[in-house]
Amino acid sequence: MEVAKLKGTILLILLIGSLFVQLLGIMNLIPLYFTSPILFFVFFIILHSLNQRNRFRGL
Repeated sequence: MEVAKLKGTILLILLIGSLFVQLLGIMNLIPLYFTSPILFFVFFIILHSLNQRNRFRGL
């Protein structure tokens, strides 16, 4: 259970950080072509971790 909380906390910190970087990109302080893939990658990691489950795949 503690590992899940730690993983969720790390993902939340990554999301907040990437949203902040995206905000800097919207204000034209950092190029958007640099910040948008970061935000997409963080969303991808979050969705991947939510869909990940223990599956029995056979022998």
